[in-house]
Amino acid sequence: MPLSRRALLGASLLACPFLAAAAPAPREITDITGRRVRVASPARRVILGEGRQMYLVAALMREAPFERVVGWRDDFRKADLDGYNAYRETYAAQMDRLPVFGGTKEGTFDVEQAIELRPDAVIMNLESRAATEGAGLIEKLGAVGIPVLFIDFRERPFENAGRSIAIMGEVLGVEARAGELAAFRQAEMDKVTQRLAGFAGPRPKVMVERAGGYDESCCMSFGNENFGRMVTLAGGENIAARLIPGTFGTVNPEQVIAAQPDAVVVTGANWELYSPGGAWVGVGPGADPEVARRKLRALMQRPAYRHLPAGRGVRVHAIWHQFYDNPYQFVAIQALAKWLHPELFADLDPEATFRAFHERFLPVAYRPGYWVSL
Repeated sequence: MPLSRRALLGASLLACPFLAAAAPAPREITDITGRRVRVASPARRVILGEGRQMYLVAALMREAPFERVVGWRDDFRKADLDGYNAYRETYAAQMDRLPVFGGTKEGTFDVEQAIELRPDAVIMNLESRAATEGAGLIEKLGAVGIPVLFIDFRERPFENAGRSIAIMGEVLGVEARAGELAAFRQAEMDKVTQRLAGFAGPRPKVMVERAGGYDESCCMSFGNENFGRMVTLAGGENIAARLIPGTFGTVNPEQVIAAQPDAVVVTGANWELYSPGGAWVGVGPGADPEVARRKLRALMQRPAYRHLPAGRGVRVHAIWHQFYDNPYQFVAIQALAKWLHPELFADLDPEATFRAFHERFLPVAYRPGYWVSL
């Protein structure tokens, strides 16, 4: 498809001798797919193919988290309204000026708009790779000197998160900071996995319901990856692992009842903009725990859970859904481990861990509310 006059204008701006002289030197960065991409680094103008990539950018660029971001997808506000508003209290002016993009999977990513913003790089999530390639976005943007890189915290986070942190650190030219973040993350996960390495006791069966109450269906869950893998690392048995072949899928209520889980964990967030007044459990920064417990209790009255054998003392929890899509999975692993093995992890305090992470890495203050229990 030929480029329009707007796109050619963007190309001419990129070719301007003044801009070329002022641009940082290019370097080769290998993205999470193995593509070797030449990027002007440190990148001074970045488009985020998912707004929630700010969870990582903010940790790497604490002093000025929005300084390098010139555009982003419209999902942060919709998928995590409480988290979005926590940032907006301090950074409203910067956030409100950012152009908003649609998603590549929906076919609403505006190439010409991206070109006009003259980014040094566009960062996409791995899950959008097929749509990005199918739409020819890599070629269209590459034709005017704009590189596209992929990172991943959702599809295979425990294989890709560390490298994704490093990739963003290379793009932004903050490799040392990225190394500190990755080391902190790994050390906090090791507090769980190393203690469980010699554990020979029982592993409770866990049903993780993805976005419970978001709509009337039941029950979305996770296979061997993402929250499913978190359960395993925390010393539990994910009942959906044998039922869902990939990362995401659905378990029907009869399968939940037949599995007889020892614990149920529902992921949730403030989804008022996605599902106004929905039955979802609005855990997240600053969430009201009593409201969250009331909604969680109501979800447990659905057939999948209402008919679990009585008297077994099934433990019920809700946890912030967005742990599934950012570098903070170590916090969820600690919370799960403490729920599943309270005696073994009596000294572990996941809330203190997340608070310390905020104080060291993030530009917003920690606010409790990321999980509740019945």
